[in-house]
Amino acid sequence: MISPDWVRMMAGYNAEMNRRWYAAAGQLDDAARRRDRGAFFGSIHATLNHLLWADRIWMSRFDGWDKPAGGIGESIALHDGFAALATARAETDAGIVAWAGRVDAAWLAGDLGWFSGAVGRDVTRPRAVLVAHMFNHQTHHRGQAHAMLTVAGARTEDTDLWIVARA
Repeated sequence: MISPDWVRMMAGYNAEMNRRWYAAAGQLDDAARRRDRGAFFGSIHATLNHLLWADRIWMSRFDGWDKPAGGIGESIALHDGFAALATARAETDAGIVAWAGRVDAAWLAGDLGWFSGAVGRDVTRPRAVLVAHMFNHQTHHRGQAHAMLTVAGARTEDTDLWIVARA
């Protein structure tokens, strides 16, 4: 399963990828960021909002952060303005990196129980699986954002884990 070093590597990679995505999105005007491009959440702006919301939901479970309001349906409207969204993203990434620095093998080996709005019931799963899910979820939706950014004419830097991550 995953290790504390893997969690730290992924937290750093996540922060760097978000920095690159927000720099690319900043090359576009607001209308281009909000244009429905047919992705799961529609627009670049909505997808970036959802990613921030989801990270904060998981960190509320992992580290006691304040839980963001609303459910998945409302996640796309966490921040209306791009500047506020970008600031919140950077703050959240710094918090995830700090949390990752405190994660140890004993914590990862435990279970986490919570009420899941996504499935509408109480669930318990291994923490290591849930942490892996959080980073996988980020990669999944960042891939959608990358496609939308590319179609919109913005350019990101390299995305390959082996190029970007500092092990």
